[in-house]
Amino acid sequence: MLEIKGLTKKFGSKTVINDFSMTVADNEIMAIVGPSGAGKTTLLRCITGLERVNAGAFYWNGKQFDPVNPDKNDTIIGVVFQDYQLFPNLTVMGNITLAPTLVKKLGADEVEKTATALLERLGLGGKENLYPYQLSGGQKQRVAIVRALAMNPKILCYDEPTSALDPALRDEVAQIILDLKKQKMTQIVVTHDMDFAKNVADEIQQVEQIQ
Repeated sequence: MLEIKGLTKKFGSKTVINDFSMTVADNEIMAIVGPSGAGKTTLLRCITGLERVNAGAFYWNGKQFDPVNPDKNDTIIGVVFQDYQLFPNLTVMGNITLAPTLVKKLGADEVEKTATALLERLGLGGKENLYPYQLSGGQKQRVAIVRALAMNPKILCYDEPTSALDPALRDEVAQIILDLKKQKMTQIVVTHDMDFAKNVADEIQQVEQIQ
């Protein structure tokens, strides 16, 4: 279970998130919804350690952790970025295996075996040697999901996963998220798309509650 207690985030004199608390139960999907510019992406960046908070604490199963300085051997938070942030000079396999080999110091054979299995699971078998420019938007997103899963996180976070996708691909992403839930993956989805949130989430956190 993820617990966030008393989170406050300021940019200069502006308070974006004020004394916010949230609990995400194991194996559940939490959607954080609201319009663009309301602070929900900032919240996700705090949860994933991309922004340092001014106050507050994070707990995983009752044990406090720091998202900014995570334990490299015990990945709690994984993130799928809105623009995917794949390295254009690396193949699909290279994008997926880079962090596990550099950060976790895992062996190349082990990492590639895991990556191949994940690619097959998400319908990307045979795409290992392609470069990002050779992939569709939906394929890039699935590669980004595989890259996050390859670090074996306890929680997977998504920043606006449907923002650049047509309706058919939106349904595909929803199915991927629901399939991962069946595999006991706890997930947090930041989105402005209330219909999408209702389709996938066990609980919805309105953005007005973090202001």
